[in-house]
Amino acid sequence: MPKMKTNAAAKKRFAFTGTGKIKRQHAYHSHILTKKTTKQKRNLCYSSTVSAVDTPKIKKLLVK
Repeated sequence: MPKMKTNAAAKKRFAFTGTGKIKRQHAYHSHILTKKTTKQKRNLCYSSTVSAVDTPKIKKLLVK
């Protein structure tokens, strides 16, 4: 049986924390920033964790 390949797109977008949770970045922070408030842009720049529902799907893509 061949080894499972890691999904390259997921590899670039997600990272594991020390406790095993999956870190992700917020969307909507790359362009069209003039109409967004300063508070909205500031909150979008921080990273957050993937929800518990989506975690198994992401782990399968990352072969972990």
